[in-house]
Amino acid sequence: MSDLTGTDTGTDTGTDTGTDTGTGTGTGSGDVTTAPHVLDNPALASLTGPHAHFAERRGRVLRYPLDVSPWLALPSEPDADDWADLAALAGPGAEVPLAGYCGEVPDGWEVTFRAEGVQLVDEGLAAAPDAEAVRLGPADVPEMLELVARTQPGPFLPRTVEMGTYLGIRREGALIAMAGERLHPPGWTEISAVCTDPAFRGEGLATRLLLAVAHGVRERGETPFLHASARNTNAIRLYESLGFRLRRSTAFLAARAPEHLSDGRAAVPVP
Repeated sequence: MSDLTGTDTGTDTGTDTGTDTGTGTGTGSGDVTTAPHVLDNPALASLTGPHAHFAERRGRVLRYPLDVSPWLALPSEPDADDWADLAALAGPGAEVPLAGYCGEVPDGWEVTFRAEGVQLVDEGLAAAPDAEAVRLGPADVPEMLELVARTQPGPFLPRTVEMGTYLGIRREGALIAMAGERLHPPGWTEISAVCTDPAFRGEGLATRLLLAVAHGVRERGETPFLHASARNTNAIRLYESLGFRLRRSTAFLAARAPEHLSDGRAAVPVP
């Protein structure tokens, strides 16, 4: 299910590790009401902010083009019309990611995957450029897709590279490690697709690239963040040792849309 949820399940031990995903809602506690934070629903903040040019919309539901990212964005408190719009946007019987959504799905929807995750934010990274890192672009996508297939860091599609800056390290011309940017809420950038070819793990390449990407994010006056599976404790410990702080727990969820809407209409996908 990682292709839908964006969850990174692979971890390089020691200094190299992969990570990805999450989006959702936040609530206050007790009698104190707090304003929502952009990281409480980062996909929505991205698609209504810096990534608005990617947004495909049906009502209040937004998503990235399917060759860019599997991420979509529900309102923080979706109603029946929002779920109907999501079903129409996805198509009848389609499986859709609902990462970060902690509520119940309505009748007719089938939960197909659920796991716990965490969101971490930069609070002291030793971010720095890396002399060996090179900027990756559209011409590098075939090699990037091959590296992702070997390492399984999470979803990376033919146009994912358009979401932000991607850096790589090459040895004898071959791409052996990379990291880049994904969700982009105002003032924040998610670090994603951190991976190293298995033959080169243990050299700290992933950590170097993560810190180099973080340096670029900081240079724009923004703050890096990332997501990881709550079960990936080795990765979480590494990220915390590098200067990330646990901000909140989240959920990784996927569900199958109904074949027909509750009023009997077919859930016809939006052209």
